[in-house]
Amino acid sequence: MRHAEHCRHSQFPGGSCVLRAAGTAMDGAPDRVGYITRLQSFSACHRLHSNHLSDEENRRVFGKCNNPNGHGHNYKVEVTVRGKIDRKTGMVMNLTDLKHYIEEAIMKPLDHKNLDKDVPYFADVVSTTENLAVFIWDSMAKLLPTNLLYEIKVHETDKNIVVYRGE
Repeated sequence: MRHAEHCRHSQFPGGSCVLRAAGTAMDGAPDRVGYITRLQSFSACHRLHSNHLSDEENRRVFGKCNNPNGHGHNYKVEVTVRGKIDRKTGMVMNLTDLKHYIEEAIMKPLDHKNLDKDVPYFADVVSTTENLAVFIWDSMAKLLPTNLLYEIKVHETDKNIVVYRGE
């Protein structure tokens, strides 16, 4: 079952986790790499508006998303880490630690906030979903062990999804 896929599901309030891997390593076997993805939801509002564009250009580029009163989303974020499956613990990382990092990097600064007014990063950066993914990546990368963060996937709606891998 060397190439069999094994999944472990854990339910947490407000999120869920998925671990996918090619199996656990045995003595003498090559290191195995696993991916852990945790799904987290949060709500926030924003207005798509660039200080580098005129009001007319902003309306043309961003359309209804440039509404001066803003608009909101129920975002879903998938945080994926990638690493060697530890031979002693059988884990890429402790899921409790990942949950804590997500709380610090995503929930505390973003949940039920006006991105443009409550998050200093967006004072000079347009609060697009692409830039939100970059913000989340940078925030998570500061907390996680080096080279463990693999991917941030932000679902703005069921149909609009942005993937960022730190590139």
